[in-house]
Amino acid sequence: MKMTFRWYGESDSIPLNYIKQIQGMDGVVTAVYDVPVGQVWDLDRLMRLKKLSNDAGLNMEVIESVPVHEDIKLGLPTRDKYIEAYKQNIINCGKAGVKCICYNFMPVFDWLRTDLAFKHPDGANSLAYAHDTLMKLDPKNLHLPGWDESYTTDELNKLLDSYKGMTHEKLFENLVYFLNAIMPACDEADVDMAIHPDDPPWDMFNLPRIICKESDYDKLFEAVPNKHNGITFCTGSLGAGRFNDLPKMAAKYASRIYFAHLRQLKYEGETDFYENGHLTERGNIDMYAIVKALVDNGFDGFVRPDHGRNIWGESGKPGYGLFDRALGATYLFGLFEAVEKAKGL
Repeated sequence: MKMTFRWYGESDSIPLNYIKQIQGMDGVVTAVYDVPVGQVWDLDRLMRLKKLSNDAGLNMEVIESVPVHEDIKLGLPTRDKYIEAYKQNIINCGKAGVKCICYNFMPVFDWLRTDLAFKHPDGANSLAYAHDTLMKLDPKNLHLPGWDESYTTDELNKLLDSYKGMTHEKLFENLVYFLNAIMPACDEADVDMAIHPDDPPWDMFNLPRIICKESDYDKLFEAVPNKHNGITFCTGSLGAGRFNDLPKMAAKYASRIYFAHLRQLKYEGETDFYENGHLTERGNIDMYAIVKALVDNGFDGFVRPDHGRNIWGESGKPGYGLFDRALGATYLFGLFEAVEKAKGL
């Protein structure tokens, strides 16, 4: 296992030397953030990020993420040119020493929350999701906390219209087409693709979501068996669905989990939840059981403490403050050490 920490590049308020001071931290998870989706990342940009990381004593072996263009998800005739650009990004990432690329295949919107500063009794705050609140919003005139509003209202409306009639089956076919097309680049560069589950794991605004549960992964691996086709195992995203047995899934897919996002959430109803500190006792995700399932079944991928609280007066990026994620990393280190020593590893 290699412990990593999300770093948003040179504009991140958390400097690399702070990340390095988290004992045992191996590397950072980052990306080239200012290149439009569908274009090729310049290798020099990747090498600069690598040098900055290495100079701070950290590796840069995971990219999160190389976004997938909507034309690929839609299966439009233009998708092939965007796939070619994606393949070149895989090659360039491999040249920069990247081992794993995290990505998602969610139409239009990726993660969705309704509150970026949910107040905890102890004064901390975190991300939260209230389903009824979200469903009352008009996606044609959307103002949603945390969502990257990279489209104008007209652009968003046209994009939503383009997905009318999109089925789960067709979206899955488009994912398989994409993966089959990029696997040769993954083979050449020896880079693993790790798909992030849909967050939350159910349909949104009549848009299908297809990476939500155990049977979705079974279907994915049957369709694309290449070993470079793998998982980002996000306990928060999958855990939002009470239908998911996370320890069972961690055990079953350990050999295909290349990246693990380990975070906690607390249910407040069938679909509502808020995110909490990483400890098992602080929510509904059994972090110990998940770590044990991973270790027992040979997991040796990358891990990062995922969304944390903002604590101790910190007012950083929601979910991505320094302090609580650092606490989360040390807690996860303790779990891995205890489980590994119990196994004699």
